[in-house]
Amino acid sequence: MATQEFDSKFVGLPGEDTLPAVLTGQHFEAIDNFVRTFAVRPDDTMVMLADRKLDPNVIQAITGLARSRGVKPMVIMSHTSQHTEVPDDIKPIVENASFVVSSWFCSIIDPFCIRMRKEKGQRWVKITYFRDLELLSTPQARFPIDLVGEIIRQTAAMYPDGQDFDLHFDDPRGTDLTIKFTPEMRANLLKSNRWRGHMTADEPGCYVHYLPCHGPNLYDRTSVDDDDSAQVSTNGTVVPYWAVGFEEPFRNPPKVVFEDDEITAVEGATEEADILRDMLVGGQLIELGCGFNPKAPRHTIYPAGSNSPGALHYGIDLAKPSDYVRRMMPEWEEPPVHMDLIAFDSTVTAGNAMLIDGGFLQALKSPAVVEMAERYGDPVDLLENWPD
Repeated sequence: MATQEFDSKFVGLPGEDTLPAVLTGQHFEAIDNFVRTFAVRPDDTMVMLADRKLDPNVIQAITGLARSRGVKPMVIMSHTSQHTEVPDDIKPIVENASFVVSSWFCSIIDPFCIRMRKEKGQRWVKITYFRDLELLSTPQARFPIDLVGEIIRQTAAMYPDGQDFDLHFDDPRGTDLTIKFTPEMRANLLKSNRWRGHMTADEPGCYVHYLPCHGPNLYDRTSVDDDDSAQVSTNGTVVPYWAVGFEEPFRNPPKVVFEDDEITAVEGATEEADILRDMLVGGQLIELGCGFNPKAPRHTIYPAGSNSPGALHYGIDLAKPSDYVRRMMPEWEEPPVHMDLIAFDSTVTAGNAMLIDGGFLQALKSPAVVEMAERYGDPVDLLENWPD
């Protein structure tokens, strides 16, 4: 059969809407999310931990909001965002704060930062995904934060309560990974403000991401109360679709083997397998992140995995710094002792409950989520029309 030829003037889909009035409305939708998330109080002592590659306009936007409320923020500028812990000479300044905004990697893992939230009730906003002011013009920036929160709450409700259960991961490439959960682990994981769908930094001890995309994690070390000595039963294999720091998805994906909370082998005969074998063996899974914002780009995985709903990133802390990461991402927002393996097509079950089916986050079909989405527009467009 002959191939039909068409004139390039034919148009079958709508173009991008650039009408100034529409863009103005969208801008203020994003601004409302921004102002609500950075819930600065007039009595706050505010510290911002920034790095030299952070857009100065981002700093001015956040500190300008603070100044509008009578707060005089202190900005600490570092040469890098890759700090794995707060430097000793900075700790007294951070300790005095009630509200902290940070681009530094250490924000979530440094025991000092964790203690500041737990013991002093400090409120933290992490801005990994707000490094450029132009991001305010993106669909994920204006996607309603209350709707993100409801998607998260409906996912949390699927975790079995009051019983041991397996959190299990598989995909068409052969992933077969099981993390054994206890009721205590479930309670620890889901008690955070993020898993309760509380998206604004107005709660003592909270940790919030802005833009409202990243996480919470289907599993992380909060499940064992951030106890570094605790061994979590994590066993099986992960066959990733892709990984941060690699230019394109794997043509022949390697198999990453987990035994009793440690990576013991990487199987495969490709160059990528060799790189990951050197990098990952001896590492530990510290977070298994999931996207929850339906307007986050599906296949953008830099800097820390896709934030599209149901896309996963297996966050691994390495036994030693990776020279490959240093070469390929010399000024990565995360340090060279971390790696994120990516999957877009996983099926995830918690006991008998299916959280994700072939990469589709089941909470998007929840009646509560659909009902809330109707307040903001067409639920199908809002929840299932994912940007590439």
